[in-house]
Amino acid sequence: MAISLPEPCPPPAALARLPLPEFYCSRPRQMLLAFCVILLTLGSFGCAERSPRVVPPATSLATEPLANRACVGAYRATQLTGDFAGYAGLRQFIDQMVRKHGFDEQYLLGLFSQARRKDWTLNYLAKSDQELKGTPPPGGWTRYRAKFLDERHISAGVEFALRHRAALLRATQQYGVPEEYILGILGVETIFGSYVGKDRVLDALTTLGFDYTRRGDYFRGELESFLVMARGEGLDPAAPKGSYAGAMGLGQFMPSSFLRWAVDFNHDGHRDLWNAEDAIGSVANYFIQHGWRPGHPVLTPLQASGPVSLEAGLNPQYTLAELQQAGLRPVRPCGSEGPLRLVRLRHANHDQYLIGHPNFYTITRYNNSTYYAMAVHELAQAIKRRL
Repeated sequence: MAISLPEPCPPPAALARLPLPEFYCSRPRQMLLAFCVILLTLGSFGCAERSPRVVPPATSLATEPLANRACVGAYRATQLTGDFAGYAGLRQFIDQMVRKHGFDEQYLLGLFSQARRKDWTLNYLAKSDQELKGTPPPGGWTRYRAKFLDERHISAGVEFALRHRAALLRATQQYGVPEEYILGILGVETIFGSYVGKDRVLDALTTLGFDYTRRGDYFRGELESFLVMARGEGLDPAAPKGSYAGAMGLGQFMPSSFLRWAVDFNHDGHRDLWNAEDAIGSVANYFIQHGWRPGHPVLTPLQASGPVSLEAGLNPQYTLAELQQAGLRPVRPCGSEGPLRLVRLRHANHDQYLIGHPNFYTITRYNNSTYYAMAVHELAQAIKRRL
């Protein structure tokens, strides 16, 4: 979170700027009274003890503070050419960026003339959309877990933690998010920067914004955020590379998440999610802004006395009493502060049930999946045991 420190007390020179009574030097008693007035006036300036002021993250692209910064890159054209020539929707988008954010029209025409259509991405998503989303099959969690809970992830996490120990401790102290959960996110997302993606963000977002009908509105919004981000951070928008969907850096932030929650944690004047320190601080800030409760539990295993009739997942919310009435007993004492989620993990031969506390739900705000959040949790604990 952005914190502004209390201003220092006015220096002695400030006394010279205060209006003095005309009789200040005429009579001793009146001079003393006037001096008291001066002291009282100074006391109202802000020398009193104050708590740090938390500045909420920006949520409006229209108020982006670096909107007047010049765009980077020698892009100039009078018409749209290349893979997206003739796209009326892209031409309308460019007009919108000119009106809403003050971009130069010829700069954007030149930039998007360099964009490349990612056919592979469209084919991949078309195939994925055809797959029905139903109940995870038996053994689904076992297979998913094996992708992330291996020696490669754990040992890389330990090495990364030791190399960036100071930044992790500072993030934990500042945001209240344990370092192992920051590590869990970075491990699941990119194996601590080992693979941050190979597609140009410009190509990915332009392709999905104007050729992926099902979620085109979302990706056009991300493309808008990306252009504002690139200008604000002084980046050539054709340079950054990320995932096939436009996610960026060690923590795989989408551009809108970057604008709202990325932080300059190494204080070099730029937010750079390809930089380990900025990625660490940004993940911690993301957690706290999405409801992380320092010192509270994440998961509590449950013991089922029989068949479970309650619906598992992220949408149903339960109280501890409701879970107990359904025959689910916590294996250890746990807080009842909710809302609580019922998490089901499908092993090959049995189902495992756990209480997902509010902190578990916070992890799912990074990726709306119980298996994803569970993988982050287990990887976090595995790395913690090694440190």
